[in-house]
Amino acid sequence: MRELVYSVAASLDGYIAGPNGESDWIINDPTIDFGEIFRQFDTAIMGRVCYEYMLRLGRSPKELGMRTYVASTTLIAAEHPDVKIVSRALAATVFELKRKSGKEIWLFGGGVTFRSLLDAGLVDRVEISVVPVLLGMGIPLVPPGRRWPLIFQDSRTFPSGIVSLNYRVAAQPPI
Repeated sequence: MRELVYSVAASLDGYIAGPNGESDWIINDPTIDFGEIFRQFDTAIMGRVCYEYMLRLGRSPKELGMRTYVASTTLIAAEHPDVKIVSRALAATVFELKRKSGKEIWLFGGGVTFRSLLDAGLVDRVEISVVPVLLGMGIPLVPPGRRWPLIFQDSRTFPSGIVSLNYRVAAQPPI
């Protein structure tokens, strides 16, 4: 089965966005090869908030070069032809995507979407790029829920001070 990888930038104090969803605190490190990162994926999963944020920045999921699925109960599929809107049964959709052949699946941003797929036992790896900033408040890396143990895989430090931490999700914990 293909793996679902949650890849996200977070502040040192565990926020993935500022209190108003801002990401201006994320450092652009020229030594990070995003092309190399994106080549490992052929499918992206994101929540509605991340998708709409991308659109507000004038970006399109087509730029990623991946099939993109957006979890949303409010978006109208006909108004977003570049993506597949998943309005119900996100976990079932992701499970079916994992069963198909292809590259890894990128779970992009969105703590709520991450939490729901983690709780469904579908997230295989967590890759967090810790940015050297303290936000003090904002959108947390993961909303409250069950505790999940992770198994350290590796880390990498960049000249900007960003530290990339890579973990495998341990077997589903008892409820």
